Amino acid sequence: MNRFTVPDMSCGHCTAAIEKAVKSIDPTATVACDLETKTVAVETFLSERAVSEAIREAGYEPSSLAGT
Repeated sequence: MNRFTVPDMSCGHCTAAIEKAVKSIDPTATVACDLETKTVAVETFLSERAVSEAIREAGYEPSSLAGT
């Protein structure tokens, strides 16, 4: 599982955009966004880098929470 903190994620539109971006590169991914903690957890076969890049392309700046 890949985990990221996304400080600029602030609303439902943000979470929907992030989920859409990740699912565009892996339709089978499971994406869990938590607005309260501003974290995103992604269960996917893709690399952390690929997921991070997808989130960036959606307009957000993720930071890895590797090891959590």
